[in-house]
Amino acid sequence: MNYPNLFDENESAKMIARVQCLTPNTQAKWGTMDVAQMLAHCVVPYAYEFESEKYGPPSTGLKQVMMRLFLKGTIAGPKPYKKNSPTAPDFKIADARDFEIEKIKLLDYIARLQKLGAEHFEQKMTQSIGKLSADEWNTMFYKHLDHHLQQFGV
Repeated sequence: MNYPNLFDENESAKMIARVQCLTPNTQAKWGTMDVAQMLAHCVVPYAYEFESEKYGPPSTGLKQVMMRLFLKGTIAGPKPYKKNSPTAPDFKIADARDFEIEKIKLLDYIARLQKLGAEHFEQKMTQSIGKLSADEWNTMFYKHLDHHLQQFGV
């Protein structure tokens, strides 16, 4: 499955419009997160890229090889996520979050991603699974956010 290209201004604007449809009262169709927690959860992959110093150095050696072997296809591959899939510890948001703050962060990250463009991400190192092509980066960002926006009906 090919995903819309978030590096494209029009596709990025469509994703931003979907996020803008959320309200603090938007209810999930599945899962346990409320909408503010979901927004904070969706911020994490962008924070890995744009604020990587918070997460320490990227995985290397055997850990990176193992994560690449077992997770790359799930994270950056074409198959959509299943409902209620397991969540990595860094992505778990259990505390209360401010809807507006998390929404602003996410919208800013989507805009930054688009402005940097595909060239910036071509063969760029991820925090956990090594280098990815720009297309794989796009797939990773798009399908995760799309999954959770569908979870909240937008």
